[in-house]
Amino acid sequence: AASALPARAQVWQGLDVVRASRALIGATDPADAAPGTIRGDFCVEVGKNVVHGSDSVESARREIALWFRGDELLCWEDSAAHWLYE
Repeated sequence: AASALPARAQVWQGLDVVRASRALIGATDPADAAPGTIRGDFCVEVGKNVVHGSDSVESARREIALWFRGDELLCWEDSAAHWLYE
């Protein structure tokens, strides 16, 4: 019997968050993922990937709805944002 591994679902927000998070995660195929990315350091094959990241805001909205109810999502306001973004 296959054993289930724990999953941790998160919703990230921020300026250009899809592009930035996908840079952190690495290429979908771990063989193409750069060292220092999550997939580049911790994945071996596409079918056994350790992380998923939405490829667009539209996909993110759909995927977020699979894991969370609307009342479970909180919008976090960074008190330092005014120092970082114009």
